Amino acid sequence: MKPGAQSSPSIVSQRGVSPLLEFRILGPVEVLNDGEEVPLDGSKPRTVLAALLLADNGTVSDSEMSDFLWGHHPPATFNAQIYTYVSRLRKTLLHEVGITRRSRGYDIRLGNCRFDLWEFEEQARLGQNALAAGRYEESAGLLRSALSSWRGPALSGVSEHLTDAEGPRLEEARIAVLESRIEADLALGRHAQLLPELTRLVRQHPLQERFRAQLMTTFYRCNRQADALVLYEEGRRMLADELGIDPGSLLRQVHLAILTADPVLQVPHALRVGVG
Repeated sequence: MKPGAQSSPSIVSQRGVSPLLEFRILGPVEVLNDGEEVPLDGSKPRTVLAALLLADNGTVSDSEMSDFLWGHHPPATFNAQIYTYVSRLRKTLLHEVGITRRSRGYDIRLGNCRFDLWEFEEQARLGQNALAAGRYEESAGLLRSALSSWRGPALSGVSEHLTDAEGPRLEEARIAVLESRIEADLALGRHAQLLPELTRLVRQHPLQERFRAQLMTTFYRCNRQADALVLYEEGRRMLADELGIDPGSLLRQVHLAILTADPVLQVPHALRVGVG
């Protein structure tokens, strides 16, 4: 049976073996069956599925699910409606994926299925460990692989209530990995290649101090010390005007290093051979 043949199709392997199910929330929320999308019938079932996935093997209570679906104005029949959405998901997903009723809530068990958030987090963890150990090439590759799991803004296609509740922490995790990937690339002497990307990122995230510090370092290495100092001053004024605070220690350290031509801003000596 192919997806779309009926309103709540069951997943059926085309090869007579257990198909590979893949759950994805780092972009549009979707389920893939051997690479083919499984219909989920609208934003409400997607919201229920995403909420269960984000619970990380924990239980989502009926009240929490109601908040994710309807915010502060649930219908009188919210329990029955949640039950209906869960029932539809059970019919759509293979029996290997268990959605279980717990005390006033539900949880999901994915078994051997793939989940893009888990894969992102694992690649990110390995990449961060490699960065801390000074294995920059390995780190850059792992962190780039982690970021490739993202297909757009996380949780697309679910309710705004779930997006507002869970979206910021997912985006913060993505930004942290991106900052670390750039750190690894800077350690590898790729400052010239990073200049356009970092310029765009500072424009998009003007209060993100690590991006600004990385762009200041990139300007310095590209013999554009004046641009680096102007960038610092712009950030200092913005932080003062919008938040009433001074630059953090990272920005201050990079600023001082530029003023004193500190060798710490240069590419590590062992990596300079072949750097363009």
